[in-house]
Amino acid sequence: MKALIQRVSRAKVTVAGKITGEIGLGMLVLLGVAEDDTEEDARQLARKLATLRIFEDNQGKMNVGLDQAGGAMLVVSQFTLLGDCRKGRRPSFVAAAPPEMAERLYEVFVEAVAQEGIETATGQFRQHMDVELVNDGPVTLLVESR
Repeated sequence: MKALIQRVSRAKVTVAGKITGEIGLGMLVLLGVAEDDTEEDARQLARKLATLRIFEDNQGKMNVGLDQAGGAMLVVSQFTLLGDCRKGRRPSFVAAAPPEMAERLYEVFVEAVAQEGIETATGQFRQHMDVELVNDGPVTLLVESR
């Protein structure tokens, strides 16, 4: 499982002109599910991100977690994170989980984040989404479950 995370001052997802998820200060998570991922991968990654210290403390150092910063998490499914571009000019997505499995593990991840006490918002699985964000810093990290 791969998560591309961005520290944001605000972010939102729109589907067909309707806002499906929106947060202020927090973390935008683009989540990719691989074919060999498990529910434990989803839970472990959720715990990791919920406690990842990427917000600044009083001295300007990244030393504060999402819960201490009072932030929320916007989670957007992103199978293209599993795209393999090593050969040719068209990405291969054979490593991505099938849609039904990916959606189930995406939901496990979102639920696990909420169980950590983090306010969550989401995009809409298997839909064309417009994602808007203001990256704070900028801070962007790639975190993998393995």
